[in-house]
Amino acid sequence: MLYMEQEAQETPSAKAREAGDDMTDVAVFDLESYVNVELDMKEDNRISKVGHNVSATSQALFQNEEEDQDESESDDDDDGSSTDQFKTEKSATRLQRCEHQRGVNSSLPDTFQTSHLLFYERFKAYQDYMLGDCKPSEVKAFTADYLEKVLEPSDWLAQWSTDVFDVLVEVRDVDFKNLKACVELVLPLQCDCRGCELNEDAMKSLLDATQHKVPLHELQVVYDESGDFDQTAIALEHLRFFYEHIWRLWDEEDEDDDFDYFVRCVEPRLRLYYDILEGRVPAGLVAEYQFLLKNCSQCFKQFLVVRSSLSTDSDSELDNVSMVEGLKLYDQLEMLKRKLHIIENPLLRYVLGCKGNNKQQCVQSRGIRASGIKVIHVVTVSCSNIQLQSLLSDRLQPLGSSEDTRIQFHTDPVAAVDSCHQGDVVIVLPGIYNVSSSIFLPDSISIEGFGLPDEVVIEKKNKGGSFLESTGADVTLSNIKFIQHDAIEGILCVRQGTLNMENCVLQCETTGVIVRTSAQLTMKMCDLYGSKGAGVEIYPGSVCSLVGNGIHHCKDGILIKDFADELDVMPSITMENNVIHNNEGYGVIVVKPNTGEHYRVPLDRSEGPAEPTSSSNSADIQPESVENNNNTDRGVASTSSRKLQLSRQLSRNKEWSCSRAVQDMVDRQIFVSLQGNQFRRNNKGDFGTFFY
Repeated sequence: MLYMEQEAQETPSAKAREAGDDMTDVAVFDLESYVNVELDMKEDNRISKVGHNVSATSQALFQNEEEDQDESESDDDDDGSSTDQFKTEKSATRLQRCEHQRGVNSSLPDTFQTSHLLFYERFKAYQDYMLGDCKPSEVKAFTADYLEKVLEPSDWLAQWSTDVFDVLVEVRDVDFKNLKACVELVLPLQCDCRGCELNEDAMKSLLDATQHKVPLHELQVVYDESGDFDQTAIALEHLRFFYEHIWRLWDEEDEDDDFDYFVRCVEPRLRLYYDILEGRVPAGLVAEYQFLLKNCSQCFKQFLVVRSSLSTDSDSELDNVSMVEGLKLYDQLEMLKRKLHIIENPLLRYVLGCKGNNKQQCVQSRGIRASGIKVIHVVTVSCSNIQLQSLLSDRLQPLGSSEDTRIQFHTDPVAAVDSCHQGDVVIVLPGIYNVSSSIFLPDSISIEGFGLPDEVVIEKKNKGGSFLESTGADVTLSNIKFIQHDAIEGILCVRQGTLNMENCVLQCETTGVIVRTSAQLTMKMCDLYGSKGAGVEIYPGSVCSLVGNGIHHCKDGILIKDFADELDVMPSITMENNVIHNNEGYGVIVVKPNTGEHYRVPLDRSEGPAEPTSSSNSADIQPESVENNNNTDRGVASTSSRKLQLSRQLSRNKEWSCSRAVQDMVDRQIFVSLQGNQFRRNNKGDFGTFFY
């Protein structure tokens, strides 16, 4: 599997990026705290009184190297120098109080505020102090070693929190090897219960049953102003977060245990957590990820039960049945783990994404009105007499000549579309229209701008789903400019049905146009740019016709997805007279599973250099003739001729660099027609293949 490594400083947290420029090894600035501190800035050798609040996590864990060295020299104790980095500097920096909102009768004391840590703080703690370069099988030992250096060994108050109750306890001892604490109830009993009633005798019986040992990650340190327990509180927060959001039950079961657990698992999962927290992952993908996690946990537990029931020295029929069941569960578990890995890996999440959120509630088609009336919806805030006269003569009279046609006026394009039934027409007059929600197109309607695309502009500025979601059987868009801001999903998604788009401008923010399986897109004379993903994403089993378009300044121009379980359902693509240029990656890239059969196909250079940016001089490629279906020889000859023409056309462009993608197009006949296209200044080449 491919993995995209990122610098630790390139955090997905906007706050961490802003603070990164002013950050020293001493602390991370956090604008949400309420403490003023004095930091020694080593770079310019001056004292800067900073009015920002400093994260106590950094103060506790990331000490200045010079101060550590001074402490170790003054103590003249080389054996203890390895633990100097974990010692809390006695300064004005303290963790804040977390005031819990409980019932009026609650007697539980407040705890430390540790839940609002930045990505960078958790990243550094896990990478440099808690996990390092350990293997999955070494995680528990590394964690125990970390806690043994930073936790107070005994005599501190904590709140034992479960799903059912919160109770005040005193920690008498810590079992670091098993990550548990030996506790005693604080009397009189101080407890908050949820959905039940627990008295002192019940809590004592519960502790006796557990031998007075509770998991460390279920403890929250009671707030203390002295600062003596800040380091213990933050260490337990790292432990709790790790086992709630990073660790998976099956991590230790990986047969390939010889890898860096932090690099492969911790970092991508941590980045995904903060991407979700800050709204940079589509809601559909988040729902799919949580659904996969739940299913994977259930499957793993079932697998453990079946495996434990097997006898090593028995050949009974029952054991054979259990073996077959175990193998099926194992295969299912591996499939679920692979899907989770795709979502957790930032690069794979981009190139593969989710194949669709089945839980997403698409707007239902309204069908034809019961009265049979068709409506022309006119969208405008205001218009001049000349515009109105032109609208009447050019569009309204031709469209509304019959008696069963009505005209409605709107100021909002979303409201106009939401009022449409099958066969309606929406005419948008010149102006800039700001919308805050997605535009759903469940019916066969036509939306057209009355003017040039730069005159009819629809902007969407808030986060949410795709700008346009099309599921109608026959939808038409024309003469409109769509501008997307602050988005986390694509500008247009054709989920099903057919969408015909002509003379439109698409200014993207994330992914551009997505054509899902079984959907059909015809895109003519459009301009698409600005996508941080692919300009056009084409899924298996879809039909996509791109004619006369400009696709430029995107991460990749066109991305064709070929999933492992859909090898027999290739997309059908027509590309004619398009200009694909100035893209960060490839002009056209094919995403395929890594089967280990990588091979290179030599490009034919004997024809001499042609124009490197154009394939317009190449032989035109037309769909295979099917006039005589009974003539097998003619069909084979036609197919061979078509492959030969495609190979010659592709070989004439000396900048096209990925021969595997070229061979795929020849063998799999992805393109129905490929002619007259121009490829210019695509950073990685014109055609490429991504193996996952």
